[in-house]
Formats: sequence, C-alpha cells, structure tokens
Amino acid sequence: MLYIIYQEDKPDATDLRAELRPAHFEYLDANEDILVLGGAMLGDDGETRTGSVLIINVDSREAADRFSENEPFRKGGLFERVTVSRMRRGQWNPDAAPKTAEGN
Repeated sequence: MLYIIYQEDKPDATDLRAELRPAHFEYLDANEDILVLGGAMLGDDGETRTGSVLIINVDSREAADRFSENEPFRKGGLFERVTVSRMRRGQWNPDAAPKTAEGN
C-alpha cells in the first residue's frame, strides 16, 4: 500500500534541518526497499526548504505511522505539521521529472 507523508517545517528551522540531515539520509538509505519517492519541499525561490514529502510502500497504516514517527527529521522536532495519508497509484511518469538531483 502506498502512503504519502507530507511534512511542513517549523518556522526558522534551517539550522535544525542541517543538523538532522545526515541522520535523515541514513534512515532513508536503510529503508530504501520501501521508499518510492522522497524530496524536500521548496519555497518559490527554489532553494529554501519548507518541508519534506515521502511516498512509501508498506503493508499497513501502522507501518506507515511507525516509519514516519522514527524518521530523524520528525523525531528531532523539525516539523510543525505531519500528515500521513494512504494513496493509490494513478498516473506514473518518472520520465517527466527533472533530471538533476536538485530538480532544476
């Protein structure tokens, strides 16, 4: 089952995000078998991080909640709001995504 985890940063969280970033990427690497898509949400300037979105494939809502609750950004208090929602795969066109790591 697919779940989207939509996470909005607290205001003025740039330093906290930078501090937690290595643990965040270690966690994603350790869970790459369930990670479908992940990325930072950006402000209109294309640079300022405003949150994170993760799409995971797990067996249950409990597994999705557990993954989210153990994610280092969330455990570290980075987010003002977190929403976990089940979703279904509709259209899928990864070739339409930007080809660079930063999405520019």
